[in-house]
Amino acid sequence: MIGDLHCHSKLSDGSTGLEDIIFYAKRAGLNFISITDHDTFAGVSRAEILGKRYGINIISGAEISAVDTDTGRSVHILCYLPKKPDRLAGLLKRTIEKRTKSGIQMIKNVMRYYPITEEHVKRCGASSASIYKVHIMQALLDIGYDNKIYGDLYKELFSKEKTATNCLETFEYPSVTEVLNYIKIAKGIAVIAHPTVYDTVNLTESLAKQGLIHGIEIYHPKNTEQDKQKLKNIAEEYNLIITGGTDFHGYYSSGKSNPIGTCITDETNIKKLFELSDKL
Repeated sequence: MIGDLHCHSKLSDGSTGLEDIIFYAKRAGLNFISITDHDTFAGVSRAEILGKRYGINIISGAEISAVDTDTGRSVHILCYLPKKPDRLAGLLKRTIEKRTKSGIQMIKNVMRYYPITEEHVKRCGASSASIYKVHIMQALLDIGYDNKIYGDLYKELFSKEKTATNCLETFEYPSVTEVLNYIKIAKGIAVIAHPTVYDTVNLTESLAKQGLIHGIEIYHPKNTEQDKQKLKNIAEEYNLIITGGTDFHGYYSSGKSNPIGTCITDETNIKKLFELSDKL
């Protein structure tokens, strides 16, 4: 019994629809999958219907964006199996509204240099709850200005470095403590996603020591064997659930190719998720 517990669909910044993700998860031999779109549970109900159709179990989830206010670093928190997801609705709506406003401004910034239109970008992200940089890049690819999402043009337009044609717009995310508090109110399970990606291993250990998180995502495409061991040590010391997922984005992936099912959560930890959920 295994599951890929970190997948993104067209409902956020993935290139693949829900049905295809679930169909291929079953083909990959998975028993469980979680659609963890950014700051939204919009796909959960549809995923559950599709899961029954294709014979695969769905673990409800979302990847919630936050910031460590002490360092300014991004932190992504996977929320699984919330019993009262409506308690998270206001928090998630605020983030989506901010992201959309930021996305529209980035479109306008890019339009100063390239002949895309807002309508074209919105078509690229028509299924998404918000506007992401990948949707802008898709429009630029459609008209031939690059041949990959995360190529030289992406770096030129959206790098954090101040280039002559930098079009990046940022916005304020909720704090880690605020997000964790909302997950607690929603009676969900809080798992820190890929802490090595944003250099938040120390924060993860601090949160574990305070009893504020339930798990760590250890099996992730960007984690080295050394990363995994370091995170395992923290998980074992504080008796945390260990999860794994591909962080699947289809061809919108920012790293090496990572098909569904290449990073998994094992049977023991899937059982721990459900046991903990029953206790909450």
